Formats: sequence, structure tokens, C-alpha cells
Amino acid sequence: MKNHTNDHWVDSVELVQVDVKDLKIGMYVSKLDRPWLDSKFLFQGFELKSQADIETVQKQCDFVFIDVTKQTQVPQYVSRNTGYTKDYLEKVLPPEKRSSFKQEIKKAGHVHRQCSRLVKSFMEEIQLGRPINAVAAKKAVAYCVDSILNSPDALMLMTQLKNRDEYTAQHSMNVCIYSIALGRQINLPVEELNNVGLCGMMHDMGKMLVPSEILNKPGRLTSEELPIMQSHAAQGWNLLLKTSGIYPGAIDVAYMHHERLDGGGYPRQLKPEQITPYARIVAIADMYDAVSSDRVYQKGRPHLEAIKILTDASGNHLDAGLTMKFIECLGIYPAGSIVELASGEVALVLEVNPKAKLKPRILILQEQLNKPCVEHEVDLAMVSQNPDGRQYAIKKVLRPSDCGIDLLKYYQDGLFERVLAGTEI
Repeated sequence: MKNHTNDHWVDSVELVQVDVKDLKIGMYVSKLDRPWLDSKFLFQGFELKSQADIETVQKQCDFVFIDVTKQTQVPQYVSRNTGYTKDYLEKVLPPEKRSSFKQEIKKAGHVHRQCSRLVKSFMEEIQLGRPINAVAAKKAVAYCVDSILNSPDALMLMTQLKNRDEYTAQHSMNVCIYSIALGRQINLPVEELNNVGLCGMMHDMGKMLVPSEILNKPGRLTSEELPIMQSHAAQGWNLLLKTSGIYPGAIDVAYMHHERLDGGGYPRQLKPEQITPYARIVAIADMYDAVSSDRVYQKGRPHLEAIKILTDASGNHLDAGLTMKFIECLGIYPAGSIVELASGEVALVLEVNPKAKLKPRILILQEQLNKPCVEHEVDLAMVSQNPDGRQYAIKKVLRPSDCGIDLLKYYQDGLFERVLAGTEI
């Protein structure tokens, strides 16, 4: 049975076991890992009001049980590391790829299929009141990290295989991938890539506890509906707090991924120093995928429009330094983009060329707009014109719908594996 409060929905009678190292100010300790009489506490049940209270519990217990229904304030998650410095971000470089796009594309497709199914199953389990399998989630994220480190554009391309009817699950998968890619761009170690990827995968799980008629409403939300939609952040925190073995940072990010650096976010209007680095990364990935995806109430923005929205939001909403590294990571024509060439041909961007970002590797799909041809791969950094002497330079980015291209169908029909088989890319 759920009780709807002003802030969020919570289970009315359920205690959550928490390791004492993960205790936060604002939590209500309802039960200890030992009898109350064996402890030095005077009261059977109390709120943690200061860091000193937390340290007192840590000295006497290994874990405790908290009651989320008895909290008088939202637990505060304050990061000691407030972000990556401007000097660090200006100098840091991503690691070298470990393999080629050709070697990774088949594996990336398998990873994406399996992980997407897993994320969808998590969401279905939540709706049925069942727990998330944290071990399976961590394993799935590790596969994504491995693929991004091998050849990032292979898995990044998979983020463009979108089905509007499955937006929520695909969005969580994409935010996971984009968060890992941004982490790689700032050269985070593997352990941190796994952590930030899990944060991205779990950030929106609270949406599964929002009524579907509000979650999937095609029009603007009413003033009564908006707080219910926004409750997904608090509900995600509550849900993950009860998830055995989950990385604690993912609980933080679920709660604060809609906070803003200017203090105007929700649900707690946090100050910049309270927003963790991983929450800053996930917020960028979240916004980019949201504005660039087709949804029930909007058409997705093309890449260049999407990065302008991110740029305009940087500094007051998003972390400016991390936003620039994210744009640097994607490039002007990211993997999965559909582009029209000066020659009139239409192509799919396969892989960004880090040394010539305006000249990616592409797969030509149409000889003219809406006129399919035999697919063939071209490296624009190596070839400047087609056999007819027409220029191969990219003219503009297209929406797939503008040229009748369904990337998901192309992929399901085995296009990439068929065309790239035996071709060194």
C-alpha cells in the first residue's frame, strides 16, 4: 500500500537495512543490528540530526534499519569532491581505443541488445513490486564499459536505434552509455566508469512508480500532475535505497539528477557544492538524450540543435566544463547521425575521426534523397569525391524521417554486419 505525501510516495511499513558507512543526516534509525538494551542509546528510535549522531551509531553498529516514513527532512547527500577542476578538464585526454570499430560493432550490438532487455525487465519488475537485481545491473554496465573502451563509436551508434514506444527503457540505457562515454573522455579509471554507468542506468527507475497516464501523457502536464511526475526523483531514491548491493552513488544520482547549479532544480534546490560529480555527468547525458529523442509529445532535435540547448544550459543548469567535454566526446557528426553530402548522397555516420572531426567514416545508404543504393563505406578523411567527381563533404544533418531511413530496421536486417564483414574500418 502506498501513501502519497507532498514530497514522494513511500512504503508505509517497511524498514530498510543500511550499512552504517552509508548513513546520512535526516535518516530515522528504527532498529539496530543488536538489542537496544545492548547499546548505549537512551531511546528506541531516533533521527540522525548531525554528523556526530552518525559517528555515534558507527561506533556501536555495523548496520541499522531506517524507517523512511518517519523522516522529518530529506537526507542530505553532500559531495566532498564538488567536481572536476577547470584546469583538469582543459588538459585531460581520453585513452586510446583498444580495438577497431569493425572488431567491436558485432559485440556492441550484442551488448546493447542484452543490456536493453535487462533494463526493460528491471522496469517491469519494479511495476510488479519486485526488487532490482543489482548484481545483474553491475555486470551489464561492465560490458558497456568494456565496449566503450574498445571502440566507443560502436556502442554510441546503438543509442540511435530508437523506438518511441519504448522511450523510458531506451532512455535509461542511452544515459548509461553517454555517461560512460563522457567518463572515458575525462579519462576516469575503469572502476569509476562502472560506477557512473550504473548511475546512468538507474537514474530514472523511480518513473516506474509514476502513474502511466501521467508518465506517457502526450500533452503538457497540469499543475497537479507535474509534482507527481517530479516525484520520480524521490521515488527513485527510496527504491534504490531498498535495493540490496546497489552502489550508494546511484542512490544519490537518482535523487539529484534534476538539480541545477543555480539552485533552481528539484526536489531539494541543492547548492552547487551539494551536487556530486556523477550527478553532473548524468544530468548532461540525461538532457542530451531527452531533447534528441522522439517522445509522445515532441519530435527529437537534431544533434546540433541538441548541443546548442546543452551549451545554453551550461553554467546555470549544467556543469560548463563537463558539458564541453561531452560535446567534444560526441563531435560535430556523432556516430548514428544521418547526413546529406554535397554530392546529394545520404549516409550514416559510423565513426568519428578524432583528427579530422568534419570527415568521419560513413556508410552511404542513398544516392539521392529517398533513393536507396547499394550500401558502401567511405572514409571522408581519405576520399574527397565520389567516382562521378562530386564532392563528399558533409552538407547538413538530416532527421531519419526526412529521408525515409529507419535505422532500427536497417540494424535488425543485419546491415552493419553484412556491409562491414571483411572490411577493415
